[in-house]
Amino acid sequence: MSATSNGARIAPRRTGVPYLLIVPAILALLLGLGYPLVWQFITAFQEYGLAQQFGKAPDWVGFANFGALVSDGEFWAVLVRSLLFCVVTAFATVLVGVLLALLMNAIGRAARLTLQISLLLAWATPVAAATTIFIWLFDRRRGVVNYLLDLLPGVDMNRYDWLGHPLTFFFVASILIVWMSVPFVAFAVYAGLTQVSEEVLEAAQLDGAGGWQRYRLIIGPMIRPVLSIVLLLQLIWDLRVFAQITLLKDAGSKSGDFDLLGTYIYKLGASANDFGMASAVSIVVLIITLAISWVYVRDLLAQDKETR
Repeated sequence: MSATSNGARIAPRRTGVPYLLIVPAILALLLGLGYPLVWQFITAFQEYGLAQQFGKAPDWVGFANFGALVSDGEFWAVLVRSLLFCVVTAFATVLVGVLLALLMNAIGRAARLTLQISLLLAWATPVAAATTIFIWLFDRRRGVVNYLLDLLPGVDMNRYDWLGHPLTFFFVASILIVWMSVPFVAFAVYAGLTQVSEEVLEAAQLDGAGGWQRYRLIIGPMIRPVLSIVLLLQLIWDLRVFAQITLLKDAGSKSGDFDLLGTYIYKLGASANDFGMASAVSIVVLIITLAISWVYVRDLLAQDKETR
């Protein structure tokens, strides 16, 4: 609102121009995502297999696909495994990213530039190339990790198959996912740290506040919106991770014990030709994603209400 010469406030004139400007983006979004999403919803309620790929009309089965999922022990194992994996990797990524952002904010220009270039190189590495590097590192015959660990007294890691056991497989996968995702978090948080006033931090230090107190009382609250959005994005991305797990499975075991939701959906659809079940699992993933996103949206709405 603007003020007139006599102090009265005039409400700004509202026009429809902003809404017209976003129409092209909305249309592109509907065309790019609307049709696949509608097709997925319809297919989730149908029996859609190999015969339907050759022209046979799909049979409408209602909630039968979802009912089969409820009674499928493999699905629940994959779901729990995927949720645990995404929570662990997302929080680890955010933690390491925040630490690297604080480091970038504290070190000198030359060291900061070196660190930033290193992070950019890690971020720019293609998924296939990064996964291949990790496969070489943890290879049971010629892997550097086994070689270095085997040099330690009392440690026997000769030909240990990291990708052949579920626990160590997901340990390697977690390191890979965190390594590829940390640069995004670090740069996003560092951008937020640049908005924190140095004068306020210096005043708090003069008042006797330690490093942890300055972060908890000043830095943390100011970068909280950044932390919220990067954590949300990491949870969504890590829940849907596919390429890294597929490539690691190709180098290790093809067992279902190594599946996450992304590879499980692919196995149901592309391998078993059960597109109805694959679509039903995809709808479950979509619902989980919306639930995670709603927590963030609700927080944004509460913050917006407080600022008014």
